[in-house]
Amino acid sequence: MTTTSITIQASARTAGGKGPAGRVRAGGKVPAIVYGPGEKGRAIAVEAKDIRAILHSPLGGNTVVTLTVDGHTQLALLKSFDHDPMTRGVVHADFYSVSLERPITVQVPFVLTGKSKGIANEGGILRQIFRSLPVVTTPDKIPAKIEADITGLGLGESLHVRELVLPEGVAIKLDGSQTVVSIVAPEKDTEAAKVPGAPEAKAAPAGKDAKAAPAKDAKAAPAKKK
Repeated sequence: MTTTSITIQASARTAGGKGPAGRVRAGGKVPAIVYGPGEKGRAIAVEAKDIRAILHSPLGGNTVVTLTVDGHTQLALLKSFDHDPMTRGVVHADFYSVSLERPITVQVPFVLTGKSKGIANEGGILRQIFRSLPVVTTPDKIPAKIEADITGLGLGESLHVRELVLPEGVAIKLDGSQTVVSIVAPEKDTEAAKVPGAPEAKAAPAGKDAKAAPAKDAKAAPAKKK
C-alpha cells in the first residue's frame, strides 16, 4: 500500500502570467497549479527541491503528497511538469487533487522478469507491446510497477491482460484479451515490421541475454505508413 511520505508547503499566488511567474522563479520557487474534480485551478508556488523529491521517490509522479497551501491541506499527485531545456530545472508544475476514496487512472511501469523458454531454447524474439500500463485504483494502492514472469512462454505464445497477477484493488484499464507480450519467430517478427502502419518503439529486454523486439508504451501512437 502506498503511503504519503512527502509533505509540500506551498504558498498561494494571486497573479498569473509570465511576469509574475518569472518573479516566482527568481525567488527560487516553482510556479504551479493545483486542480481536481469540482475544484477550480489555483495558482501556487512550491520549492524546486520538493518537485525533485517527488521525481526521485520510488513511485515518481504517482507519489501521493500532502500539499499544504496557506494552512489548507489536501492530497495530490504531481500530474505534469515542464523543465528548462538548458538547465533541466523545473519551471512549472501541475498538481491534481485526489481522494483516497476516489479511484484514478495512472500509468505504471510494466516490467518483465525471467527468460522465456521460447527465447532460450527456440530462438524466439520478445515483442513487449507495452512499457507501462494504465492502472485504475485508489491513490493509496498505486503499485510501483506491474511485473510479469515470462519464463514459461514458448515460441508463438502470448501473455494477455487477463493473465496478469495484480495487487488487490488494482485493475488494468484495457480489455482482458489485449496482448501485452508475445514470443515470435524471427522471420515473422521481420514480416510484421514491414506491415504498413505497424507500431514501432524501443526494444525491451526480458532477462539476461534475451533478444528483444520493438515495444511501445500504452500511449504510443502508431507509426506513419512508409
